Amino acid sequence: MPRYEPTYPAELDGPQARHGVAIVGAGPVGLVAALDLAAHGIPCTIIDDDDTVSIGSRAICWAKRTLEILDRLGLAAPLVERGVTWQTGKVFAGERELYTFDLADAGRQQFPAFINLQQYHVEEALVGAVAAEPLIDLRWKNRLAGITQAEEPVTLSVETPFGDYTMEADWVIAADGARSQARNLLGLDFLGRVFEDRFLIADVVMRAEFPSQRWFWFDPPFNPEQSALLHRQADNVWRIDMQLGRDADPERERKPEHVIPRIRRMLGPDVPFELEWTSVYTFKCRRLESFRCGRVLFAGDSAHQVSPFGARGANSGVQDVDNLVWKLALVLAGEAPESLLDSYDGERIPAADENIQASSRSTDFITPKSTGSRALRDATLDLATEWPFARALVNSGRLSRPATYRDSPLNGSGAAPVGAPCPDVPLTLLSANGERETWLLSLLRGEFTLLSTTGAYVEDMSCITVAETPIAGTVTVRDDEGRLAELFGDGIFLFRPDQHLAAAWPALDAAAIRKAREQAHGVAT
Repeated sequence: MPRYEPTYPAELDGPQARHGVAIVGAGPVGLVAALDLAAHGIPCTIIDDDDTVSIGSRAICWAKRTLEILDRLGLAAPLVERGVTWQTGKVFAGERELYTFDLADAGRQQFPAFINLQQYHVEEALVGAVAAEPLIDLRWKNRLAGITQAEEPVTLSVETPFGDYTMEADWVIAADGARSQARNLLGLDFLGRVFEDRFLIADVVMRAEFPSQRWFWFDPPFNPEQSALLHRQADNVWRIDMQLGRDADPERERKPEHVIPRIRRMLGPDVPFELEWTSVYTFKCRRLESFRCGRVLFAGDSAHQVSPFGARGANSGVQDVDNLVWKLALVLAGEAPESLLDSYDGERIPAADENIQASSRSTDFITPKSTGSRALRDATLDLATEWPFARALVNSGRLSRPATYRDSPLNGSGAAPVGAPCPDVPLTLLSANGERETWLLSLLRGEFTLLSTTGAYVEDMSCITVAETPIAGTVTVRDDEGRLAELFGDGIFLFRPDQHLAAAWPALDAAAIRKAREQAHGVAT
């Protein structure tokens, strides 16, 4: 793992100007938040008490929506190239294969449903992007020791190897993980459940003929009456999760002399492997009552926690800051009232509750808590071999899906898709210099944008129009495959900076469009 030099803070040499945004935590969520702020022209400072990226694979499954967000920041392509693409999963009961599922979407897609890539690889790529961004000050070995806030600003007390200092910030994003120091210092607690079953995670280096698929076992012969999960990652590293039971001793079970025989029973006697990293964990499905505490905004595991089955942790954290940063940028620029930030709670808490509910149901199915619930679970598995209705009831981890902000106060008029993230479709970009292939989401780049399939548009707004020839003053595209027409039909569609649909109209109504844009800025209409 790379080691980064501890950062000497300028505050030790004398008073410094107030920071617009301070970010606590240099994990994936904090780093993405910083890069998104920089894309909006907002400088920020990140403090982190470590001097390296994460140890062990931790988050490994990166969903298509996360890749779309990272692509807006220019970061997705190298991660997809390095990661392992997969879209097929197999579910087993004992030695029987119950069924196979396929995550392929209809039509051509820019990104796969998921890639598998170790969290430390993702963090290293993000740190490299941060180092190249002059608007971001990343401070290693700068540990948050205190938070004081009245009205404004927030004062952070920070400890470093060079001495202690204080810094002032207008806003703080707390992205410092499950053991959040920011959360502890503010005396905040979680609402939710802690599950008692213990699970082993092992990163195993091996060359094996297993395909690049998600394999999940209920009651496998190598781990009877428990469960197991196998995923391929980059660099011939395989992620293995094994249920241990609620009475397992975590210190004992993480020792190589106990882990290696478990892996050997799973892989067979002839497969050479070596352990790269192990950990033992319990599930937690819980969240803060509010993701905003004054001028401190919580994101990722510091705000909510779920079980790893379903890849909902890091993906939902990236979606948190995708929702938050554009709002914070508008507030800092004086283009929106501070109350706009209340919609972060209003939109991301229902998203967290949806993830917690899905994660809790998965955990209850994987780890039944009574004789009756186990009998019902096992009967469902028996039926799933032949009956599709039973397969829909098998829950080995409902996979991460992006949130739709159905009841957001920022939503304007329109049909059911209002509040949903924009689906990606292939298009042909037209200009006076010729034409080239592009993607719809590649044209939605961090600002309010109209999509017009009628040729009409509003002159003082960023607009994508669908036409056969270029239209001056707009980004003009042609829908050669008909996907845009299939998904949207005819109309005018207003997208937010985070690519979620804010409002829709069957025909151009400039006054209604401006009113919807004000509403999406948090301005009462």
